[in-house]
Amino acid sequence: MLRFRSGPDKKDDDGGNTRIAPDVDVKTRVEKPRMFKVLFHNDDYTTMEFVIEVLAGVFRRTRVEATRIMLSVHRSGKGVAGVYTREIAETKAQLAMDRARERGYPLLVTTEPE
Repeated sequence: MLRFRSGPDKKDDDGGNTRIAPDVDVKTRVEKPRMFKVLFHNDDYTTMEFVIEVLAGVFRRTRVEATRIMLSVHRSGKGVAGVYTREIAETKAQLAMDRARERGYPLLVTTEPE
């Protein structure tokens, strides 16, 4: 049995010998998670007001921010709703599309690495 502790060799409670590993200074490096953009794509059916509603409700954007993003989607074909870790980005994209489907809109929301 190998146990890690500092100090001299000691006997286990059951009387067996325990080998001790030397003190080790372990440095862990935590990498930042990869970030993903949530993109709204323009279509000819989803209303501008609904897009603003989703941006405010799901993405917690102010009305002014939501309007700016909606206009970007309308003018250039797509716009970034936010940047999140992968799981959060995918969840928010799915929530937005679920709301759109409930209302009968074909809104497309995708994620892509930043």
